[in-house]
Amino acid sequence: MIKIRYDQYDQFNNRYGHLFYNKPFSHFKLRFDYRFSGIWRSDAPSYTQINSGVMYHSQSPESILKEQDWPISVELQLLGGLKDGKSRPTGNMCSPGTDVVFNGRVDPRHCINSSSKTYYGDQWVHAELIVLGDSLVTHIINGDTVLQYSKPQIGGGVATGYDPAIKIDGKLLKQGYIGLQSEGQEIDFKNIQLLDLSKQYQHE
Repeated sequence: MIKIRYDQYDQFNNRYGHLFYNKPFSHFKLRFDYRFSGIWRSDAPSYTQINSGVMYHSQSPESILKEQDWPISVELQLLGGLKDGKSRPTGNMCSPGTDVVFNGRVDPRHCINSSSKTYYGDQWVHAELIVLGDSLVTHIINGDTVLQYSKPQIGGGVATGYDPAIKIDGKLLKQGYIGLQSEGQEIDFKNIQLLDLSKQYQHE
């Protein structure tokens, strides 16, 4: 199990973290279980409450600048329900420094909600991500396909402090790094499995 904790932080001070696997992938299936647990750092931005995620097709860790907030990447966003009782699906797509094609066009939204239900408390939720290079991407929550989109590419906004030489808007993202996110909310990850599908798609 990988646990994201902040008990040794005096202040959050916008110290976001990303734990990367040590090599990039192009075509893959990632699956894992997660649960939100314990505290949320109330000195982190309010949107980070019961919020985490997994970045994929990310720029390399060594190319992320010290003052950069988010890696240029695509995110499988993980959310849990808040006490207000409002719908808050998980398995969404967010796009720091990127864009995707959704419903036949480049979608300008930073985040696109999935069709999943809202999960409350510290229950374990099973998530799967199937990425086929710069083609189709599928999000699956507890066995149900909740979101599909295609053509992940550099573009959009939100990410700041990056090296401008890296942000080539419109460049399709064929591969990149995978990283677990830390942004102020405690979360546990377990049963993390990664299946490399690149050999099945070498004809592309």
